[in-house]
Amino acid sequence: MDASSRAQSFGQTEINWNKLDKTKFYVVGAGIFTGLTVALYPVSLVKTRLQVASKDAVDRNAFSVIRGILRTDGIPGLYRGFGTVITGAVPARIIFLTALETTKVAALKLVEPLKLSEPTEAAIANGIAGMAASLCSQAVFVPIDVVSQRLMVQGYSGHATYNGGLDVVRKVLKLDGVQGLYRGFGLSVMTYSPSSAVWWASYGSSQRLIWRLLSQESEPEKYSPSQSTIVCVQAAGGILAAAAASCITTPLDTIKTRLQVMGHEKRHTIRQVVKTLVVDDGWIGLYRGLGPRFFSMSAWGTTMILAYEYLKRLCVKDE
Repeated sequence: MDASSRAQSFGQTEINWNKLDKTKFYVVGAGIFTGLTVALYPVSLVKTRLQVASKDAVDRNAFSVIRGILRTDGIPGLYRGFGTVITGAVPARIIFLTALETTKVAALKLVEPLKLSEPTEAAIANGIAGMAASLCSQAVFVPIDVVSQRLMVQGYSGHATYNGGLDVVRKVLKLDGVQGLYRGFGLSVMTYSPSSAVWWASYGSSQRLIWRLLSQESEPEKYSPSQSTIVCVQAAGGILAAAAASCITTPLDTIKTRLQVMGHEKRHTIRQVVKTLVVDDGWIGLYRGLGPRFFSMSAWGTTMILAYEYLKRLCVKDE
């Protein structure tokens, strides 16, 4: 057994879409991902506040933002806009996972005739599936993103205050119409679709590379990874994928966030937003919130992939 074969044998075990109990998959999955959202939501809130902070804002790093929130609002302050997010997260997640799995199967069939290596095939198929899934879910996700981000930054650094998510929706519709709920849609597609593609492609390839390196250190016929080793390899793959995705897409995410939280009277173009960021902080300003975003993507990506693989094992149809 060569290193490539061992990497394939001991890598992530694929459970195809047609082997899953769909009802159980959606119901149990909704519960699992809701729990993950509860755990990681404060990181998204801190990242958003850092991205929209004005040049003269007192809170210029994650720790000062957290201290300020706890001082003024306590723990509930870390969950501003959470109700809106969780309401839209379930349908968006169902759309994402369905598109991901069905597209992955189709993409694998398309690349098979090319006779590429197994890691390359997995990277291409996963990347295509990740991009397609993100594109399909944006129609639900973007309005939720617009509303939740305005709630996250209300009263902060000069931003307006609201009486909950419905109040945000009413005011946005009154000033900008339905298109106001889709402000930043193009940038969201440009941010999340490549990010999703890079994440899934990087995860598939990096995980197989790690298996190859690990198996080279053991005798081929005796190498048998423990469950804890498998989990560690998956987690490491998730972190590497998050590093790649966050570095590539953070500038777009920063611009998108600023556009989405601006009031009607402060509306700027993409060019004006970029100019403001560069004037205030130089080109590094485009990477505001990179630390929290990397942490968020690493934590979310790693726990998500471990939970996702566990979910798929739970939901395999009885033969």
